[in-house]
Amino acid sequence: MTETAARPATATTPEYDPRLTNEDLAPLKKQTWGSYNIFAFWMSDVHSVGGYVTAGSLFMLGLSSWQVLLALLVGIGIVQVFCNLVAKPSQVTGVPYPVICRASFGVLGANVPAIIRGLIAVAWYGIQTYLASAALNVVLLKLFPALMPYADVQQYGFLGLPLLGWGSFAVLWLVQAAVFWTGMETIRRFIDFCGPAVYVVMFVLTGYLIYRAGWGAIDLSISEVRHTGLASIPVMLGAIALVVSYFSGPMLNFGDFSRYGRSFAAVKRGNLLGLPVNFLLFSVLVVVTTSLTLPVFGELITDPVETVARVDSTFAIVLGALTFTIATIGINIVANFISPAFDFSNVSPQKISWRAGGMIAAVGSVLITPWNLYNSPEVIHYTLEVLGAFIGPLFGVLIADYYLVRKQKVVVDDLFTMSPSGRYHYRKGYNPKAIAATAAGAVLAVLPVLVPALAGAAQYTWFIGMAVALAVYTLASRSAR
Repeated sequence: MTETAARPATATTPEYDPRLTNEDLAPLKKQTWGSYNIFAFWMSDVHSVGGYVTAGSLFMLGLSSWQVLLALLVGIGIVQVFCNLVAKPSQVTGVPYPVICRASFGVLGANVPAIIRGLIAVAWYGIQTYLASAALNVVLLKLFPALMPYADVQQYGFLGLPLLGWGSFAVLWLVQAAVFWTGMETIRRFIDFCGPAVYVVMFVLTGYLIYRAGWGAIDLSISEVRHTGLASIPVMLGAIALVVSYFSGPMLNFGDFSRYGRSFAAVKRGNLLGLPVNFLLFSVLVVVTTSLTLPVFGELITDPVETVARVDSTFAIVLGALTFTIATIGINIVANFISPAFDFSNVSPQKISWRAGGMIAAVGSVLITPWNLYNSPEVIHYTLEVLGAFIGPLFGVLIADYYLVRKQKVVVDDLFTMSPSGRYHYRKGYNPKAIAATAAGAVLAVLPVLVPALAGAAQYTWFIGMAVALAVYTLASRSAR
């Protein structure tokens, strides 16, 4: 049972220290999201070009179809359980992820997880915007073939991106900023539309390919079965880890969304529908469409935008590519825009509003020139994998603190006070145990990424970091008591 104390009548009550408070970070006065809104959130997260390629890649690991489906269900089941764990503290207290982290890291120490998560989101925000702009380019080149020279980086290029790419990137950058700027209610309506829209296109695309190839051409094993018996177990474990890793970002800061849930039961229902049920259906649709590209187009195509581009109808190409573009915008806003908005606002609430935090992330996403980051596997590997190794430890500390150390008891008012007598003041606003546990987990998690001899464990960095940080923080906190 969480001790919520007295909720403030307004977001900026005098009792709350201004160094820790603004209207965006304070506890919500009304929580209105139902199960469908959470379901739609996950649909927006899954139904993107990245989600399509990730789901399809599971069926190309050399496993049989039933093994892939089993690994998929186990992986997404783990994600569902962990999302429920992250959801509860924010839903009950009505505060976002960086604020609930104050209970474990300290009222000032919470900036450590906030900045780490914010930086990861900025990098992925730029990459997803670039991927969406590539889908938009498909539409523009289909409608206006004369633009082809401007899509050539050798003829009209700047900082590694052609002029057409700059135009598409700028348009989508502005569209996302505009949707975000209008506030959380508009974002809710936007993601309520995005996920279902992709399902419509996916079912139509599947129907078109079945019409061209026939029902008998469907094959859930789109790669040769190379792993059988005990040899298949490590591959299945790797597939499970891949699913968890794909969702690790939004899973960590899911509290930014669960805080809007009208009840914890509604959030859990939304997670059930949006994760195992939705992801399984979407994955089956992905593998069906992917397998049918071979008999229809003569080659296996794993990119949904490229598949749509092969359709005979210009209208279908435009509609399909635009839908995947919109869906990618949806996941970008929910996974990589809202998170840094809260995270950066938490650093200096009176100077950085939620909107200002989001715009800092948006500007940062351009400065890193994400097209160069995405096109260099070495850079993206060592940058995002090293940062990603911190996600597991941050998750481990949050869960250990709320469930194992505090037994689900949080005093909301103390999350917003700089008084040394506050429960979450620790040492000058920082909890050394949480920071030490995060560092220990991150160091051990990042070793497989940096040390070639340990490369086989690189896919399990999230689990390593989470387990180490959870154990270290729990033991340190209980021994101190």
